[in-house]
Amino acid sequence: MFIADLHIHSKYSRATSPDADLEHIAESAKIKGIKVVGTGDFTHPQWLQEIEDKLEPAETGLFRLKKSRDEVRFLLSAEISCIYSAKGKVRKIHIVILAPSIEAVKKINQSLSKIGNLKADGRPILGLDAKELLKITLEADKDCLFVPAHCMTPWFAIFGSKSGFDSIEECFDDYSQHIFALETGLSADSSMIWRIPDGRRVALISNSDAHSPGKLGREANVFDTDLSYSGIIEAIKSKDPKKFLYTIEFFPEEGKYHYDGHRVCEISLSPTESRKYNNICPVCGMPLTLGVANRISTLSDREEGFVPEGAVPFKSLIPLKEIIAEAFGCGASAKKVGAEYDKLISAFQNEFNILLNVPPSDFKNIASEQVIEGIIRAREGKVNIEPGYDGVFGKVRIFSEQEKKSFIKQKVLI
Repeated sequence: MFIADLHIHSKYSRATSPDADLEHIAESAKIKGIKVVGTGDFTHPQWLQEIEDKLEPAETGLFRLKKSRDEVRFLLSAEISCIYSAKGKVRKIHIVILAPSIEAVKKINQSLSKIGNLKADGRPILGLDAKELLKITLEADKDCLFVPAHCMTPWFAIFGSKSGFDSIEECFDDYSQHIFALETGLSADSSMIWRIPDGRRVALISNSDAHSPGKLGREANVFDTDLSYSGIIEAIKSKDPKKFLYTIEFFPEEGKYHYDGHRVCEISLSPTESRKYNNICPVCGMPLTLGVANRISTLSDREEGFVPEGAVPFKSLIPLKEIIAEAFGCGASAKKVGAEYDKLISAFQNEFNILLNVPPSDFKNIASEQVIEGIIRAREGKVNIEPGYDGVFGKVRIFSEQEKKSFIKQKVLI
């Protein structure tokens, strides 16, 4: 069994950390407990050169850092932004491509370099129909996996309320048969996407879309299959829950496009509340940014709670530093949060082991009582979240204000 995060970004993408290099990505993946991580950004010439210079072949279709005993593997991946007009509307769709070889990557890049400037951004913006991008990808290598990214988010997704389509077929026409997976994104989980027809037809994968090494594993996939490119891809395509065990998800309310709203006006509304205002902001009178929950309700043909037979299950988690920060009543970047995090990693190998597997009794004498309680509550889904909206992340509440005051009093008494 191993965990894979297949959609990330390098230092060559906009708004990314300068630490998003191969060495730091591998180091963070090991701390998180991720066995296979996407390279991200293989369309960028300088990043591809680094991939070729610093990585060497490992298992079929996978790579590792040269002269390293690290067990972390890399899988060639990239995200591309397609902006184009189709069927009377401007479409803005992000696509994740997974590739089995450097040769396939170079063929894709050669074709795309004739369409746009691949040097401008690690996630290039191309005036290219998503269906045409799919054709280019399959011509490079039929074993590439082509996945509509964060499929429900408003602005840049296949089903986005602002510029998407209502179905895979509407987007890809006769090439729909080559779409085997959708990416859930941070603002949706499988239980939401199962409510729409395409969410049941194809596999649902989850990835972090990390812009810094510390954000790896916010979402991920758990496989029990051969450690190889083909093993991973076949597990996804087959949707076999014996090989594709489950996905790891954000609580979708924590994602920054879950509810409807207007960031500038600080207005956040549920779909029901939005309908009362005819999807118009009650403060400024402009159209609301309709979030994922609203879009699901528009496209769904199943009620909430529906689970398809044989579906790959999921588990909702909160990143460990967020749990510690909530327990300590401070920000996740605080020194004491980092110290507690490092202590737990040292004792229990990696973050996913802590979040998923370690028995609560094993934490005693290592973690504080409130951190242990926070981990337990997160596992059980006993959290309160103020939903994210219009680019604003949701706010997680594991403990009540009264409980936090109690923690402070205990520290004073000690």
